[in-house]
Amino acid sequence: MRAAPTILHLDMDAFFAAAEQASKPSLRGKPVIVGGLGPRGVVATASYEARRFGVHSAMPMGQARRLAPNAAYLVPRFAFYRSISEQVMELLRGLSPLVEPLSLDEAFVDLEAGGVADDSASARAAGERLRVDILATTGLTGSVGLAGSKMIAKIASEEAKPDGLVLIEPGTERELLGPRSVRILPGVGPATGEHLRRAGMTSVSDLVEAGEDELVRLLGRAHGAALHRMAQGYDDRRVVAERDAKSVSVEDTFDVDLHDRVRIRLEVERLAERCVGRLRASGHSGRTIVLKVRRYDFSTLTRSETLRGPTDDPAVVREAAGRLLEAVDTTGGVRLLGVGVSGLADYTQEDLFAQAEASERPAEEEAASEEAEAAPSTATETAERGWAPGHDVRHAVHGAGWVQGSGVGRVTVRFEEPWSGPGRVRTFSVDDPELEPSEPLPLVRGATMA
Repeated sequence: MRAAPTILHLDMDAFFAAAEQASKPSLRGKPVIVGGLGPRGVVATASYEARRFGVHSAMPMGQARRLAPNAAYLVPRFAFYRSISEQVMELLRGLSPLVEPLSLDEAFVDLEAGGVADDSASARAAGERLRVDILATTGLTGSVGLAGSKMIAKIASEEAKPDGLVLIEPGTERELLGPRSVRILPGVGPATGEHLRRAGMTSVSDLVEAGEDELVRLLGRAHGAALHRMAQGYDDRRVVAERDAKSVSVEDTFDVDLHDRVRIRLEVERLAERCVGRLRASGHSGRTIVLKVRRYDFSTLTRSETLRGPTDDPAVVREAAGRLLEAVDTTGGVRLLGVGVSGLADYTQEDLFAQAEASERPAEEEAASEEAEAAPSTATETAERGWAPGHDVRHAVHGAGWVQGSGVGRVTVRFEEPWSGPGRVRTFSVDDPELEPSEPLPLVRGATMA
């Protein structure tokens, strides 16, 4: 625990939705919801305007549409968000060598390690300067929390939302936490919160009064002891610059349950190929292959197989995932499949001990696999390969724009740029030779995307 509030937590405000509003003038001030648009899609981010209707992240998209039927519903543009995130992270690294990213839009920064703050005044100045720099660089806003520990800094940034800064002085943690709900503490989700409520503990001060022994009795040694420490405001975790990846995985949710065993096998192989692509892009190999299957009744099964050495060979991962599938009953139908690799290493052991078959698949199986690749199973993938709502386009005559919607052979485009006013809407044939997908424009005029 630090004597000065030199740990900073940055959380970008409604990041995906805010990026979409910044790039599309006609959506500013209006409810925007980003996520999977299929029947089983979920909300990734909702703008603050959409949250007023009760929409929030992780909500089923069908429920969001009922709550906010007139909102703009857009497919995520992850490459675009990642490029903005890289700009933000570069600004954070300018403050300190110790930057711990938690996601694309969230990170901890050790200001003391960067020599930019050693007391409350200098920490606040650094935080305010960061917010100004983020707005100038990306056109977006972020909320900043400053405190003497990571837990309290994160709580402070949540209180600062949207577009604010909250500094919590070290030594005031217990006073701050006491009257709050137990849900404010890390690791206390709905189930644990309900368990504590039944035991008569609803506020953080209740946890302190109950004592460590009682929390250990209720929650177990590790969780109970840790929760008692956090309830007293104690958190001595350091900001860690490198967070090693523990696994790489991909998964798909299907709009219609899959029953055909051959189709399921082909989907698993396709996921294995994508997983290996991510594995190689991260510069890793792995020893443990993991298969995830969510069945028609929402029951989820996980199966794994550990090889004798790490690999990034797609054939090895594909065959291992296929063997794992053989042990799973898919009779009633499958709604989600996932393939992952864990036990990561920075090297690859040649396939001397791998248990995969070395023989090539029959030609007709290869053709079937290619056909499955060409017929994607998720709503997001389908949109990405066509005219996805929210994605960028360029017309030879009308210039830059974005897709408002498509169907029955037509695509509707609004032509506007981040620095223009709301633009005009036009409709074209989906095969119009003058209309083509394009790269996103920077949010700040004259800037370049990372």
